[in-house]
Amino acid sequence: MTRAPFAVISGGGTGGHTFLALAIARALESAGHAAQTIELVGSRRGQEATLLAGESFPLTLLPGRGIVRRARPADVLANLRALGGLAWATCREVAVFARRRPHVVVSVGGYASFPADLAAVVLGVPLVLVTVDAVPGAVHRLFARRAAANAVAFAGTRLPRSVVTGVAVRAEITTVERTPEAAARARKELTLPTDRVVVGVVGGSLGARRLNLAAVELARRWAGRRDLALYHVTGWRDWEEMVRRRGGAVGGGGAVGGGGSGRDPGPSHAPGPAGLVVQMVPFESRMARLYEAVDVMVCRAGASTIAELTVSGVPAVLVPLPGAPGDHQSANARMLGDADAAVVVPDAACDAATLEGVLETVLSDPGRLEKMGAAARSLGRPDAARRVAALVESHAR
Repeated sequence: MTRAPFAVISGGGTGGHTFLALAIARALESAGHAAQTIELVGSRRGQEATLLAGESFPLTLLPGRGIVRRARPADVLANLRALGGLAWATCREVAVFARRRPHVVVSVGGYASFPADLAAVVLGVPLVLVTVDAVPGAVHRLFARRAAANAVAFAGTRLPRSVVTGVAVRAEITTVERTPEAAARARKELTLPTDRVVVGVVGGSLGARRLNLAAVELARRWAGRRDLALYHVTGWRDWEEMVRRRGGAVGGGGAVGGGGSGRDPGPSHAPGPAGLVVQMVPFESRMARLYEAVDVMVCRAGASTIAELTVSGVPAVLVPLPGAPGDHQSANARMLGDADAAVVVPDAACDAATLEGVLETVLSDPGRLEKMGAAARSLGRPDAARRVAALVESHAR
């Protein structure tokens, strides 16, 4: 890109950050801005290159990594390298912005947002921060007072010049239908039975080891169940290990296939009618269909996940990530738990026995599931992406 972009959207490193950036970019495009004038800036170490493959928006991937919050010698060296990478990336962004000044910079957070955010502040480019967690991250706390506006997901988020927009989600998530007809169509697409209760387990784009191990053991405990199906998205990091752990574990359905390796291994599943039906995949790009297919979802409590659950109206069992900055996942989960839209299980307590007990209680009461879904949907903001885009346009110059 040689001309000045309308907007630079900075941040990444995780699937949540990446999908948030993409949702905002698509909303700006829908508002009339050409895709080539909306540039995404992320991290080489993150998942942006994979998750944004095929998108029409220009993508710049910068070096750098997050800071490790430990003091071991190896961690100190890693932090020094991380700071060096961020310094180089920041100098690059300052030079690029000075040459072709964008009209506005939008930050979705994470360490990958730092270079473009600082460049915007140094050169006086309007900066709009999009904070999706109940507790703002370190980068956004650093730049909040220099930002033209702070788009926040929740009322009461302590940032200056804040505007409550909700969390922007991809357009396809806003089209999710929670009806028997939609569930049947989605289950056929995902190769799931249409006559069973379906439990989804998703730990994010990388995966969550605690959830993965619990799901593998849960499949063993449920091996003889003819009324249930389990759709387990392991994430790429744990995929091969989970396939090894699952091998031959499903009673009545035969051994679970190895699924192969690489970036397109296909599902590993046991579709036998005499026991639990299991589908296991490393990554699921059809999340809208999965939200339609499941009766309940077991997942982490990142802000993007919470937003998708509420927009879709999906009942959930939430297992907040321990040690998340500011313990923001626990705060996110509490909001759904307090609204009776989800059951919250502490990470330390998340094992197969606990999940089995919680899920049995929830699934045995269809009325409760329906109420949880309605409570979740009442918290959703399907127009959040449009609201963020309008806020960005109002501050561009």
